[in-house]
Amino acid sequence: MNKITVLLCLFCALMLQTQSADNLARDQLVAWCIVPFDAKQRGPTARAEMLVRLGLKRVAYDWRVKHVKEFEEEILQYKKHGLEFFAFWGAHEEAFRLFAKHGIHPQVWSTAPSPEAKSRKAHVATAAKALSPLVKRTRQLGCKLGLYNHGGWGGEPANLVAVCEYLRAHHDAGHVGIVYNFHHGHGHITDFEKSLKLMQPYLLCLNLNGMNDDAHPKILPLGQGRHESAMLKAIRQSGYKGPIGILDHRSDTDTEVALRENLTGLKKLLKQLDAREALKSYRD
Repeated sequence: MNKITVLLCLFCALMLQTQSADNLARDQLVAWCIVPFDAKQRGPTARAEMLVRLGLKRVAYDWRVKHVKEFEEEILQYKKHGLEFFAFWGAHEEAFRLFAKHGIHPQVWSTAPSPEAKSRKAHVATAAKALSPLVKRTRQLGCKLGLYNHGGWGGEPANLVAVCEYLRAHHDAGHVGIVYNFHHGHGHITDFEKSLKLMQPYLLCLNLNGMNDDAHPKILPLGQGRHESAMLKAIRQSGYKGPIGILDHRSDTDTEVALRENLTGLKKLLKQLDAREALKSYRD
């Protein structure tokens, strides 16, 4: 075989492997809310080493002003340890400069706006206008832009979909989608299956959490709530194959402990779902 044929075969094999990977397998999960919420306040090196110990390979990076000086070291440590810089929270020009320098294209996650308006049509148009600079900037960077549900009008699944559709229709924004978080979605526990179906064509990532009525408590390890089992079953039945995240978001807890608790709970839930392929990655 010539070189072109060999390369095509390798590419097809890689694509097949990527498509067949179970999105709930340990090495496919995205670690989220693990930087400012870490009780140990790890730096880039210690954080990367922790993720390797846990068998996690993808990170959505959240930050505070004090972390800006560490942006580049975070990127370098992820590369060194074979981790994917999967997503970046918010917008920061220093981070964007570094993405270009290091040739990475993480998703950029931004809270969907909840503007004041007199009609639904005006709500959608106003939200889209507020997002248009970031839409343009992420397009230039070659990054997907994830509209993140964080309460209010902009946190409602139907509104997230409407803003995505508007941006795609009017702002050349095929790279814009939705990042949906269980911990900001307690109001849609009862109609989650319907909401998921509505959002699914636009979903860039689903972040899991233990789920009880009325968000008591809001942040809860997987497997310790009343509803996440049924919600996870709905995800599996929907055919959603995209990225799934687990989170810390508990500033009083060592992030490694929080992530281990979620992995333990997820393993229990996967057994209930008889998700044998995903469970192969939890044998420890």
